[in-house]
Amino acid sequence: MPINYARRLTGQRRAAAGNRQLGMMLAFVVGAANAGGFLAVRQYTSHMTGIVSAMADDVAIGAFDLALAGAAALVSFIAGAACCAIMVNFARRRQLHSTYALPLLLEALLLLSFGLLGRRLADVDILLVSAAVTLLCFMMGLQNAVITKLSNAEIRTTHITGIVTDIGIELGKAMYWNRTATQPRVSANRDRLRLLAGLAACFFGGGLAGAVGFTRLGYIATVPLALLLVALAIVPIVDDVRHAVTAATPGS
Repeated sequence: MPINYARRLTGQRRAAAGNRQLGMMLAFVVGAANAGGFLAVRQYTSHMTGIVSAMADDVAIGAFDLALAGAAALVSFIAGAACCAIMVNFARRRQLHSTYALPLLLEALLLLSFGLLGRRLADVDILLVSAAVTLLCFMMGLQNAVITKLSNAEIRTTHITGIVTDIGIELGKAMYWNRTATQPRVSANRDRLRLLAGLAACFFGGGLAGAVGFTRLGYIATVPLALLLVALAIVPIVDDVRHAVTAATPGS
């Protein structure tokens, strides 16, 4: 990956084009991790709406152990988002180039851990839910928070329900018949519509790749995804290391 391109995608200085390109790459990654993770743990770990709904159903029928397992998954997702906020604000205070790259590097390490230790993690329970589920939910919360913060909440990568809803809204605007010129014109934001469609397509493509990869390769199929995240994150981190070394060198 070209150095300047990687720096533009995950560096501290942000531009709309870089946000959109990064969002699509991360949508692919999370789609693959979500689909592959389902085949591994039989649970979609980005779908907090479904998890909370299932918790309510479980409480209603008295299946408190399942409700507790759902709560553990939910807490893990929230913890991932909170971890991202801590890391981003820590880096911002120190004006680091890797403000958004650091959470992505952490996600890469966690995804690599899942790929190498997934089978063992699936056999370890944390509050009635496997450590693999906890790890995946944490990663989903972490990544969604990263793209949310760097794009000022314009882009989400795990929240496909919201993406599809926004696609419907923009299509409704595009089909609206403006019968009179005396009222403000209703028109679709075509750039946003293309972005939303691209995010949905990348998520689906990632899901397809993740499902096929896990079916054929097993947990190791997540390693290329982790390496992609490393490639995205490494340049701003190296920039910070070089700056720190230069600042610590006498006479620099």
